[in-house]
Amino acid sequence: MSVKLAVSDADIRRCAAVMQQLRPAIGEDEFVARAKRQQADEKWRLAYLEEGGEIVAVSGFRTLDCMATGRTLYVDDLVTREDRRSKGHGETLLGWIEQLARDEKCECVRLDSGTHRTGAHKFYFRMGMPIVSFHFMKKL
Repeated sequence: MSVKLAVSDADIRRCAAVMQQLRPAIGEDEFVARAKRQQADEKWRLAYLEEGGEIVAVSGFRTLDCMATGRTLYVDDLVTREDRRSKGHGETLLGWIEQLARDEKCECVRLDSGTHRTGAHKFYFRMGMPIVSFHFMKKL
């Protein structure tokens, strides 16, 4: 198993099916377009974990400078393929992200998780990530 960064359109497209398990409203073409735009405008990166030639987990993330948390690696998305969960893939990918954050001199790794994703919350708690704030949103 190895973690890689998806840079080419082809690699981004290969990640789409796994990302759609977390973001089902975003179709494959829209995912590629958004990923390319975010990579260019926001320095967003897309990492994936591959096993046996198949992508089993993906994560979109970016580095931010925040008043509250300093230099922060913010995870926008982290998802393991549903049929491959509880096999250590999420832990491997999140561990890779944490090491990257250390290498890039970040003070923390931060993410938001939907209130309905209780299974993911248990995983984050096991990974040493407590709930430290609430995230509020108003759709426009």
